[in-house]
Amino acid sequence: MKKEIRLSSFLILAALFIVISSCANAQITEPDYLITGSRVFIDKETGFKNLDVGVKDDKIVFLGDAASQNFKTTNIIEADGKILSPGFIDPHTHLTYDLSREDRKANLPYLMQGVTTIVTGNDGSSSIPIGEKLDEWQSNGIGTNAALLVGHGSVRKEVLGLKDVQPNADDLKQMKDLVAQAMKDGAFGISTGLFYSPGSYSETEEIIELSKVASKYGGIYDTHMRDESSYTIGLIKSVEEILEIAEKSDIPVHISHIKALGKDVWGKSAEVIKMVEEAQEKGLIVTANQYPYPASRTNLIAAVIPRWAEEGGYESLIERFNDATLQDSLKAGIKENIRRRGGPETLIFSSAEDEKLNGLSLKEIASNWDITPTETVIKALKADGEIRVVSYNMTDEDLNSFMQQEWVMTGSDGTPGHPRKYGSFSTKMRKYYKEDGIIDLPFLLHNQSVLVAETFGFEKRGKIEEGNFADLILFDPDEVKDHATFEDPSKLATGMNLVIVNGEIVLRNGEFANKLAGKALKHQNTKP
Repeated sequence: MKKEIRLSSFLILAALFIVISSCANAQITEPDYLITGSRVFIDKETGFKNLDVGVKDDKIVFLGDAASQNFKTTNIIEADGKILSPGFIDPHTHLTYDLSREDRKANLPYLMQGVTTIVTGNDGSSSIPIGEKLDEWQSNGIGTNAALLVGHGSVRKEVLGLKDVQPNADDLKQMKDLVAQAMKDGAFGISTGLFYSPGSYSETEEIIELSKVASKYGGIYDTHMRDESSYTIGLIKSVEEILEIAEKSDIPVHISHIKALGKDVWGKSAEVIKMVEEAQEKGLIVTANQYPYPASRTNLIAAVIPRWAEEGGYESLIERFNDATLQDSLKAGIKENIRRRGGPETLIFSSAEDEKLNGLSLKEIASNWDITPTETVIKALKADGEIRVVSYNMTDEDLNSFMQQEWVMTGSDGTPGHPRKYGSFSTKMRKYYKEDGIIDLPFLLHNQSVLVAETFGFEKRGKIEEGNFADLILFDPDEVKDHATFEDPSKLATGMNLVIVNGEIVLRNGEFANKLAGKALKHQNTKP
């Protein structure tokens, strides 16, 4: 009996020795480099802690007091009390083609703002097939991590073209198969652009059926809602549609660039917020993103042309412009949409082929051409179907109200001709945190990192924890500045002392290190 007790005691001691040894070994994992003396952002409740961070390969391997360890590395970065935060994550970009271009794949407009991961394929427009694009990025190299959504509009176009028709059973099956394949290939969910054709031609039931497929694979439903204003069903009905899709598809929903656009819906932010919160109380998962500017930017066609006139694409639109029998209805629709957006003085041309038009309002161009604003739209689009407009159509009150919600994150919706691509994250820190005090710093950092990672399911990203990927940014908030303006929208932000992507230092004191350290992220099925 005594022998058995002695043997049991020996085995217990041996086991304890192994556990203690393992813990000791874990504590002294040798990092490649250390960041010391930083204020590490933990979460919005805890705020910041004075900690040192060790990085080895692409992971965070140490978080604590480096002086208490016997580290051998001499590669030490002294933070001097600056903030060390998880790299920012942008849930809404238009970078699918930028990341495939040799001169843009470094993604500097985002790295300079501290963005280390982006989502693209938003607004219903994506590459198909998804897998080929992700493999291309991984093979050729990209500056930030990148995740893809499968675009409903792209799927619909593959099966139905640009026709204003409803899918039959065979059509719907083809569309479901395309969504399923995209999810298997690594898409993080499905996106819609129900304001744009061909997405605008779809009925709610079509979106529900396709969202069920994304839900089956643990994906998210990301949407440019059907109407942010009063074009068709209106803002409130559009939010109702989103919540119906969430409930009937059993899928988390993410509202892209949430806003109250145009005079008819100014002040509606409170009602929208109440609707979302009531849905959350019922158990639905609802989040949103927002860019911190009172002006949007979109194609002139999407902004002012009636939806019925867009069917079939640009060539069909030109035919309708030249059809005398349609002039009255066309002009009436255009005139009403100009009013809805705040009038011709609020629509500023950008990215026009005729560069003399860029920076001028629709009202100014109409005056120069000595014709009405409605006639100006038709004349301009006959010459150039790619004209985009900056549209001042939001109020500060609505903008601020949405920004203060715990479920609203920053999304640039970045496109050329608007400063949001080069400045959304820096503008939010400079103006809405430092100058206006609309939000505090822990709230801002949480909603630009932790919240996005949790919403989209980016595993081991978005938080500074041992074992997580080392996507890190070091900065002093007082030094962060946006320089992009509506007059000069392509100026890089400044103020990031250090940007680290997957353990690689890609930006130091504002200087790009010519390293493409990003990864093409692939979603893993999270449902049984």
